[in-house]
Amino acid sequence: MQAEGTFVAINNKVSQSVPHLHIHVVPRKKKDGLKGFFWPRHPYPDDAAMQQTCAAIKRAMESAARGK
Repeated sequence: MQAEGTFVAINNKVSQSVPHLHIHVVPRKKKDGLKGFFWPRHPYPDDAAMQQTCAAIKRAMESAARGK
């Protein structure tokens, strides 16, 4: 994601109709517009861009799982 850092939030109770734990990992860049827990949303330009992002995240997670 070429982020300069990350914002991590864990939620396990607030505003949930079915109790569960979920984690937000938000890539951060300077002056990205994040205000507290609310960040500007930018839709993917197309499905191909969304799939590329998904593949990049999967590669990073697999690499982390291998300890590399």
